Amino acid sequence: VFNVNDGVQNFFNTGLLAAVITTIVSSLAWRIIASSFSLTFLSNPLIYLIIRFCLLIDASGICASAWIVGRWNKQVIGYQPEEVYFEGAERHGLDPVTRRDKEIDIAVTVMKFHDGHLPGASEGCPKRAPVAVLLYFLGADNLVAMMEGGQGCLVGLQPVDKDLYEYTHKVSFKCTTLAHRGNNMERFIVGRQFLVVLIIFVINLCGAAIVDAKVFGLGDWANEVFLGSGIAMIMTTIMVGQLTAQINAANCMLDFVNNYFMLLTTYVSLMIEFSGILHIVYVVQLFFAKIAGKSIESKEQPRSTIQKLFFWTRVVMSLAILVLAFLVTIKALLEGKTTMWDVGIPPYAAVILFLVLMCIIGILEGMQIALFAVINIPADELKQHSIAYANCQLTFFRQNLQAFLIGRQICVTICMFAVARITTLDYWINDNERNIFDLPDALQGILNTGLMGAIITTIVASLVWRVIASSYPVPFLSNPLVYVIIRLCLLVDAAGVCAVSWLLAMIHKHVAGYEPDEVYIGTADDRLGGKQGLKQQEMREQSSSDLDLEALPSESGSFEMEGDMA
Repeated sequence: VFNVNDGVQNFFNTGLLAAVITTIVSSLAWRIIASSFSLTFLSNPLIYLIIRFCLLIDASGICASAWIVGRWNKQVIGYQPEEVYFEGAERHGLDPVTRRDKEIDIAVTVMKFHDGHLPGASEGCPKRAPVAVLLYFLGADNLVAMMEGGQGCLVGLQPVDKDLYEYTHKVSFKCTTLAHRGNNMERFIVGRQFLVVLIIFVINLCGAAIVDAKVFGLGDWANEVFLGSGIAMIMTTIMVGQLTAQINAANCMLDFVNNYFMLLTTYVSLMIEFSGILHIVYVVQLFFAKIAGKSIESKEQPRSTIQKLFFWTRVVMSLAILVLAFLVTIKALLEGKTTMWDVGIPPYAAVILFLVLMCIIGILEGMQIALFAVINIPADELKQHSIAYANCQLTFFRQNLQAFLIGRQICVTICMFAVARITTLDYWINDNERNIFDLPDALQGILNTGLMGAIITTIVASLVWRVIASSYPVPFLSNPLVYVIIRLCLLVDAAGVCAVSWLLAMIHKHVAGYEPDEVYIGTADDRLGGKQGLKQQEMREQSSSDLDLEALPSESGSFEMEGDMA
């Protein structure tokens, strides 16, 4: 236009000049006129038609969802009307206040009911399959979140007297009583580790994109980076299913595990350990304890003859399952029958990559154990091992420990997803294709879930390395590769790729109503001095009054409530 040069023309093409015209002529000038001559402005007959037109658009409801989003936003952020602050009015909570709030709640309830009872919703209709997979994916993420945060809570609450929260957090009391009984804490950690790995394998099956998948009209390179590589699925799991939960669980332990879902998770983890599929780990533990000249501490009585027989039977079964898992996985890799990325990697290279990733996961898992194990070792003794000392100096410098733990969690999860992608079997059932080792279709379907890879990852890439790091923390940290991995973890955290987890944790904390543990049981110093948290005092008084009414003497003269407690 006007024969301007290309640079000026590109500037005009941004639409800036039209934006200037619109702001001045179509907005500010009319506002000034309306402000100066308000009655004259409203005397225009066209305004009546425009008002009717605006009311008609609103009545159509095309943007009615804004009211629902606005109500949710108010609850999440915690907005309160001015009357609460200026006039001392009652604070607004989750209950509806206005008529519109009630209509919104009713509409949302109706939509939930209607969606759950659509024809074919529970019949596995192909049209509904993507929705079912999405629900599985989100449910698996929530399950990972509960297990990641729950383990830290159960470990952190071990030194806390359970009487302090027996009445304020009854479900948390049940969880810790179960987990802290005898050697159950060790059993829970073993079973929970397998459950986490298995869920990650399931998430990989649910969230892995199909070939040539495209979303949101993104370019081929963007779809390949985020969908083809699985990075979008991985980052969602890390930020939503792991870090967010761990952030809140760090100082809201009692509230975090105060739900029956966590109690169910504890029971399931103990049942997995009881099944014996991971018992080979205990043999590794006994072996390294014997080499190190250490005794394995136990909170239970020595095993009887029958218990020993049952224990070693499960060890043999676990070893057989592990050998079978390796045979199945290696054979599938050599035949190219896994969900491995199709990037032209030869079969033997896929096997090498699988083993390398297992070692990396093992080092990442063992590092955390080893670093906490050397905290109480005198500095002079640690200086005798220069590499281990340098690794500790780097990790415990300023805020590096927290950054390392976050970066380590990200790296571990990425590696686990990669292992899941490499080891999950991809044999098509009922497609004129032979199953692995000519197994029946039903058994092949179970193997296709990634169960074998999950067993290998849990035992060989996680628990074994933890045992080694626990038995030999200083030699473990003397590995020069550990320094490189620490630097990598710090770099990953510094990149800020998962910094949104802090925002999600804040929103989650507000919505769930989590409170710091000090609110209920006081600080560690308060507990030493016999003081109680504010809410604990209030709830204990209320529970005591209820107890006075319920704990009536039975015919034998004892208190039934005390019998239940016993």
